[in-house]
Amino acid sequence: MSDEPHNPRLTTTLALTPVIFLTLLLATSVYLFGADSSYGANQIALILASCVAALVAKRIGLSWHTAQEGIIQGIATGLGPTLILLAVGMLIGTWILSGTVPAMIYYGVQILNPSVFYAASAAICAVVAVSIGSSWTVAGTLGIGLMGIAGSFDLSPAITAGAIVSGAYFGDKLSPMSDTTNLAAAATGVDLFDHIRHMLWTTVPGFAIAILGFLLIGGGAAATPEEIARLQQGLSEEFNIGVHLLLPLLLMLGLIHRRFPAFPSIVASALVGGVFAVLFQPEAVGQLAENAPDLAQPLLLLKGVWISLFDGYISDTGNAFLDDLLSKGGMSSMLNTVWLIICALGFGGVLERTGILDHLLQVILRRVHSAAGLVGATVGTCITANILAADQFIAVALPGRMFKSEYPRRGLSRLNLSRTLEDSATLTSALIPWNTCGAYMSATLGVATFAYAPFAFFNLVCPLLAVLYALFHFAQKPLEAEASAGQGG
Repeated sequence: MSDEPHNPRLTTTLALTPVIFLTLLLATSVYLFGADSSYGANQIALILASCVAALVAKRIGLSWHTAQEGIIQGIATGLGPTLILLAVGMLIGTWILSGTVPAMIYYGVQILNPSVFYAASAAICAVVAVSIGSSWTVAGTLGIGLMGIAGSFDLSPAITAGAIVSGAYFGDKLSPMSDTTNLAAAATGVDLFDHIRHMLWTTVPGFAIAILGFLLIGGGAAATPEEIARLQQGLSEEFNIGVHLLLPLLLMLGLIHRRFPAFPSIVASALVGGVFAVLFQPEAVGQLAENAPDLAQPLLLLKGVWISLFDGYISDTGNAFLDDLLSKGGMSSMLNTVWLIICALGFGGVLERTGILDHLLQVILRRVHSAAGLVGATVGTCITANILAADQFIAVALPGRMFKSEYPRRGLSRLNLSRTLEDSATLTSALIPWNTCGAYMSATLGVATFAYAPFAFFNLVCPLLAVLYALFHFAQKPLEAEASAGQGG
C-alpha cells in the first residue's frame, strides 16, 4: 500500500484516469500492431500512462519527485526478475551450443508420445516445479526442451506453452520452497503448511481439469516417424549427441533444489554449458566464431562461447526447420522483454506511490457485502493489481495486507484469503503480457502471452474455482477452525 496518507483530493474519477488512458492505448496498440504490439508499442502506452498518473498526482498536490520516486521504486522491484531473465538468455545460448537442448529434443521425441504430449508436458513440469519451487526455472530449462520437442512433432507451440505454464505454476503453487507461496502465507499471517494444505481444495481439481483438457486436445496431426528420424539425423550431424549432455540440466535442478539462489544457479549452469560446448562441440563453437580465423584455437573457442552468452546460437544447417528451432538465446534476445518490464513496473510504481492503486482497491472493498463477495473482490483485486502493478509479488502482498482483517471480521479464516491470493494473483500473473511473469514466459518459451493464455488451463480454472467455492460456501474454513489450528500448533 502507498506510503502516502489518504489524500482527500483524490477522487475515483481521477484515480481511474490513468487506468482508462492505459486501457485505450493498449487496445489501440493491439489493433494497430497485433501480435507485434509488445515489441515497442505497448511500452510507449505504459510510459504515456505513467505520465498521466504523474499529472493526476500533481493535480492532488503531490510533487513530480513523489511520482518519480514511485516509478523508480516500482522498477527496482523488478531488478531481481530482470537479472534472472537475462541469465536465462545466457543459459539458452550455451545449452544449445553445448548440445544440451538438442539432446533433450533428440531423446524427448523417442520417449514422449505425441498423442499425450501436452498432458505429459504439464505433468513433468508440475513434478519438477514441486521439487524446486520455481515456475521460472522450470520454464527456462525443461520448458525450452519441451518447446523444441513440440516443434519436432509439429505440435502447437501455443498449446505446449500453455501446458508448460500450467504444470510449472501448479508445482510452484504447492511447493514450500516457492517465493509466492511463502509470501502469501506471510502476508496473511498463516502457517505455511496449513496454507499449502488448504490450497489443495482448488489446486488439485484445477490441475485435474487442466490435464483432462490437454488429453482431450490430444496430439493432432503430429509429425511422421520418418520426419522425426530426419530431425534426429539433422541433430546428430550438427551436434555430438549423448546422454552426458543432460548433466547441465541435472546440475541446474540440483542447485535450485538445494535452495541456491536462482540467479547464480542459472549463471553457473550457463557457464557449465559453455564448458561442455568447448569439450563436446568444438566444431560448433568454432563455427559460431568463424569470422575470427586468425585467433588461436583457445581464443576462438572462448569467443564462440562468449557469443552464445550474449547473442545466442545461430544454426546454419540449410534445414529451415532445424535452423529456426535452434537459432535463439543470448542476453540480447531478452532485451525487448526487459524494456517491457521496466515500463510496466514504472507505471505500477507510480500508481502505488501516489495512492491511486490503494484508492481503487478501497473502492472495490466498499462494495463487498458478503463472504462470497469478499472472495470475489479478492480475486478481482488481485487480477487488477497484476494488470496495473505488473508484478505478482505486489499483487499478492498488497491485497493480502488490505483484506487481512476483513476475513476474520466476516467469520472466515485467513487461510481462505491466502488460498485466494494464490488462486488469483499468482496464477493470473502469467496471463498478462506486460506483467513480469507473462513477459518472462513469453520471452523464454518464444510464444506470445495472448497466444498461450487460452491454453494455460490451470491458471484460468483456479480463479473460477475460488469464486464458485465461495458462492456455494464450499471448502471455506471458518475462523474457529483457524483458531483451533493455531492452538494445536
